[in-house]
Formats: sequence, structure tokens, C-alpha cells
Amino acid sequence: MINHDSLVAEINKLRTEKNAIILAHYYQDDEIQDIADFIGDSLDLSKKAASTDADIIVFCGVKFMAEVAKILNPTKTVLLPDMNAGCSLEDSCPPQSFAAFCNKHPEHYVISYINCSAEVKALSDIIVTSSNAEKIVNSVPQDKEIIFAPDKHLGSYLIKQTGRDMLLWQGSCMVHEQFSYKDLIKLKTRYPAAKVIAHPECPDHLLAEADFIGSTSKLLNYTKEHNGLDFIVLTEPGIIHQMKKTAADSNFFDVAGFSEDSKGSCEFCNNCPHMKLNTLEKLHAALLSGKPEITLDDNLRKRAAQSLNNMLELS
Repeated sequence: MINHDSLVAEINKLRTEKNAIILAHYYQDDEIQDIADFIGDSLDLSKKAASTDADIIVFCGVKFMAEVAKILNPTKTVLLPDMNAGCSLEDSCPPQSFAAFCNKHPEHYVISYINCSAEVKALSDIIVTSSNAEKIVNSVPQDKEIIFAPDKHLGSYLIKQTGRDMLLWQGSCMVHEQFSYKDLIKLKTRYPAAKVIAHPECPDHLLAEADFIGSTSKLLNYTKEHNGLDFIVLTEPGIIHQMKKTAADSNFFDVAGFSEDSKGSCEFCNNCPHMKLNTLEKLHAALLSGKPEITLDDNLRKRAAQSLNNMLELS
């Protein structure tokens, strides 16, 4: 088996030879974040994918993210190291069921969170990320009724923030739903000075305990701006790798990894099982072989592109 340093050297060689860019989400393993050309949240990555001049985009994230890159760059080769890297939130919104739901409410303006399939994007008027969702919801005329899909928790949060009475699709993210309220309270008791920071995909009862709520990039910026404070983190723990780099004087406590009996071991980790399917070995294999490649029907791609471009214009 090739050792780590040689593997990194091979990846660097291949991306130069093939004019490839490696994009990685904050929830990827540390070693993938460290080798990426660009790390970001869904909005950051969408913008980067739309503007790159690389011939090949290797997307270290999940399938819907790689699909976004292909939708925005139809002439480029888009690779996903592991094609099984899906998304529980995407799975919670089957396109046929969502189409039937929208058909029952034809007067509604359809806003979909980017964590959905290309088919659902094609059924939507506009896409949002957690970074721009509040701004985009506020941009919709007050007399226009709204469907928000697929995340019911993000939708509920946006209703409170914007005052809009939106019709919610009842989907959710398995990672953010699995956080233990009991363990959160234990951590708050143990570290009373720590700030609780949370992603809005968390359920309401967890968000109620948060000192700051925001997208992954906003959470990262918050910890950077408050370097030296301690933080209890309510989102996928992959982000903590970057937080430690930009707020080196802070301590970070992962609720999912906390247990009285485990003494800090990751017994109850909320690592996204889909995000973690990507590895350096699979990244290397993708660059070497040009597979697995994301392909989309062109008609579907064009319909999905409209809702994504509507988002990018407002972002």
C-alpha cells in the first residue's frame, strides 16, 4: 500500500498534469481538507465551482454537491471519489413525491435547500444555502406563498427569523437530528463559560440552547472572531479541524462525542457517514482513472441550473 506522503505527492502531480481542482466541504476528513485547493460550505463551493477554469473538478463532498458543480459547468469533467456518498436530507425528499406535493400547491413559490437532488432543484424556483436562506426568503414578495424544502428544521428556523408562514416539507438531516440534548446540557454544566454554536439544521430544542446560530462558514467565522473563548459545537465535527486552525487559543467540545463514561472518546460521534466515504486513496484513484464521473441528462441539467443561477444572482 502506498504511504501517506507518496499518496499526497501523487495527487499533487496528477492535479497539475490534468489541470484539476480539488474542492472539499468542511465535513470531510482532516487529510482531505488539508490537500484541497479550496474548502468551503455549500454556497462557497457553488461559487467556486461556477468560476473555476480547471478542466477537471474533483468534488470531495457528497453527490448533490458534485451535481451542482456539473450543473454549473456542463463542459467540465466532475469527479466524486465515492459515488455512494449520498445525503440523508436528499433521501428524505424523493422527487416524485415532491412533485406531487408541489402540484397540490401550484400557487406557491418553491424554495429548496441545496441539500437535494438535481430533480428537486429542477422542480424549484430558487435554491438556498444556510448562508443565504434568510436573505432569499426575505426577497420573496409578501403576497407570495412559499413552499420550503426539504429541511423542516431549517425551515422552522427561517419562519422565526423572517416571519414568513412557509409550507414545510418534512425532511431532515440525520446528523443534526442525532445530537443528544442530555449530553448538550451536561457539557454546558461542565463548561459554563463555553459558547454554544449551532447549525440551523438542528431541531428547535437544541437551537434554543445556542448562543450563535449559523451556516458552517458563519460558525467558522464566529469562532475566529472570538478566538480564546471555548465552544460547544452543534454541527458535523469535521468543521472543528478548521476552527482549531483559525482559533488556536480556543477549546472545542463536540456534543456528539461527549460521554461521561467514554472520557472524551468518540463513542457517540455524529460524523456524517456519507461525507466520510471519501478518502485520499479514492481521491487518488479518481484523478488517475477519471472515474467515478458525474453525468446528468442535459434537459434536467438546464432546468436545475435555472434555480441555482437564481440563487447565485441574489448571492
